[in-house]
Amino acid sequence: MPTTKTLREGSAQKRAAILSAARELFLANGFDRSSVDAVAARAEVSKRTVYDYFGDKQTLLHAVVDSVGQSLIGTIRRILDDTLTDRTEAAGLEDVLVEFSMRISTDMLGSAEYATLQRLVRATPGPLPDRGGNPMADTPDEALAERFAAFAGAGLLDVPDARLAADQFIALTFGVALNRFGAANAAEDPRVRPLIVEGVRTFLRAYRAA
Repeated sequence: MPTTKTLREGSAQKRAAILSAARELFLANGFDRSSVDAVAARAEVSKRTVYDYFGDKQTLLHAVVDSVGQSLIGTIRRILDDTLTDRTEAAGLEDVLVEFSMRISTDMLGSAEYATLQRLVRATPGPLPDRGGNPMADTPDEALAERFAAFAGAGLLDVPDARLAADQFIALTFGVALNRFGAANAAEDPRVRPLIVEGVRTFLRAYRAA
């Protein structure tokens, strides 16, 4: 089917059903072995409806990947709102940064949803477009940079470039665990927390306000 046609926005319920069916089939059978007919049957819609809503199977995969990524972004923002708040004080800064990193490690990176995202990305037969190629590419980086800028405004941090500080914080904390262990679930691997604590302390040595 051509992919240049105008796609229907259609019913939110049908769209959700198609995405759910596609996700289940792509995970269970792989992308290549999952047909549009099978997706339509599982979603209880017509094959024509799948094409009208998503254009083709690869675009449908991109939409599934994006939906999982958006769910994880929501998790990250909830963790930010729970931990790095405007009530944070200088004396408790290390603790809240450790708590934030631990929550990201367990609630996000250790989640079934994150594992699903990794499996779906690996299942993609070719490069995803920039829009959906990596739904997590700039998150939590940008959201964390916003909090660091707010902490700088409150006199807690000295961060001339908040986005660079966020990138460095991630690299020093759960990024180290991902690189070293291939996973960062602190609930399952006791080696993760000491790395996070030391990473937070290294970050604060560089960026804590005088």
